[in-house]
Amino acid sequence: MKIPVSLRIAFAALAMAFITVVAAADTRGRADALPGDSIYRLDLALVDQDGHGLMLGDRRGGPVLIAMFYTSCPYMCPLIVETAKRAERSLDEAARARLRVVLVSFDSARDTPPALKAAATERHVDLARWTLTRTDAAGVRRLAAALDVQYRALPDGGFNHSGVLTLLDAEGRIVARTDKLGDVDPEFLAAVRKATSTPH
Repeated sequence: MKIPVSLRIAFAALAMAFITVVAAADTRGRADALPGDSIYRLDLALVDQDGHGLMLGDRRGGPVLIAMFYTSCPYMCPLIVETAKRAERSLDEAARARLRVVLVSFDSARDTPPALKAAATERHVDLARWTLTRTDAAGVRRLAAALDVQYRALPDGGFNHSGVLTLLDAEGRIVARTDKLGDVDPEFLAAVRKATSTPH
């Protein structure tokens, strides 16, 4: 028996609706599976140095060093980057391969993907493991609050901010943080080594 075109279209529409509902339920299920204290519950949308959109929670599954910065920062932010690089260099090759570094800019207006890419080049970071990102002003406020980072916009377009490097576990929970920049804080480094010591 030949099924009328109108009926086939109706069946297709129902199938698409079912798939959409299942996909939405699956997404909610994954989010609900996160621990209550996971930073990834922020559901924060980012854009990286290549202009690609991603979610902060995409880094779920392994240890992450995360910090807030901005590319035109003359003092504090270069120290944050160098401290993260020193922490990396203290790891053996296998542990280093497990660690990811995410930097999120305070400067939603000026830190475009090309500005982020230029900063990555200038600071000689490995973009196979590092991601420099931006989000909107509301996202900056939410993440700063979650990471306990203090910041204030300045009249010249810069930012007065605290310098904090935070270690997240595979589920996005804060396991260590440091505001000691330059030389790596031994306690923080011990936490990084422990987090990267075995595959996740």
